[in-house]
Amino acid sequence: MRLKITLISLLSILISCHSEINAKNNKRDIDVDLNTEINYIELSAKLLENLIQNNETTSIQAQLATVTVEDLSNQLTNDTKKKVFWINVYNAHIQIILKENPNLYEDRGAFFKKKQITIAGEILSFDDIEHGIIRSSTIKLSWGLLKNPFVGQYERTFRTNETDPRIHFALNCGAKSCPLVAVYQVDNFEDKIDAVAKKFLLKETSYKDDLNQVLVTPLFSWFRGDFGGKSGVIQFLKSYSLIPSESNPELVFLDYDWTLSLGNYYAE
Repeated sequence: MRLKITLISLLSILISCHSEINAKNNKRDIDVDLNTEINYIELSAKLLENLIQNNETTSIQAQLATVTVEDLSNQLTNDTKKKVFWINVYNAHIQIILKENPNLYEDRGAFFKKKQITIAGEILSFDDIEHGIIRSSTIKLSWGLLKNPFVGQYERTFRTNETDPRIHFALNCGAKSCPLVAVYQVDNFEDKIDAVAKKFLLKETSYKDDLNQVLVTPLFSWFRGDFGGKSGVIQFLKSYSLIPSESNPELVFLDYDWTLSLGNYYAE
């Protein structure tokens, strides 16, 4: 009888120890999960990748909406990181919102001004993201010539230090004439944005040597200040080998097709 009691006691001790070890292991797993830092730049890319693959996006949208300003700003520490994050966010939400309700596009002005994208607790418009953050507080209808001195702390925290004119060939507002949507990462940003820009410009640019003219996208006109005026546009075209290096042609701006056209993704 005494032996039976001893065996039962020993078994109880072993079970208790095993349970305690499991509890400690589970706690350690939880601690690891809680301490794993989310990379919000990579998450912005994942948002677009999920769209392309027709996977759900709501959980990622929720994470981007609820991250703190401090945590996000601690990751967006330079212009490249800011451009990657905000271009991905802009392009993804254009697709998400207009696929769900394409009628919103009928009044484009109101659509771009509407506060409808929540990032780090702030409800933003597409204009806020494009002109306030990515274009470094540039006034929308100023041809890229005027900065807005009256902006809030959120915009000052996240805006780029300098305006990169190539972003006009990376942002897709849903129109047929827009550039293709690409997924950007920090480590490939320069190569990717140059490739996307060149593909767009090759399609939209036509050099007429006999007329000394070059037909170009009206983006060069609407945002001329971002490119440094006409001379800057000419140099920009030369940098992509779209016109001869010794030429100085007249710029002729093409019409822009605003027909809604979604799902136009860049293929590697």
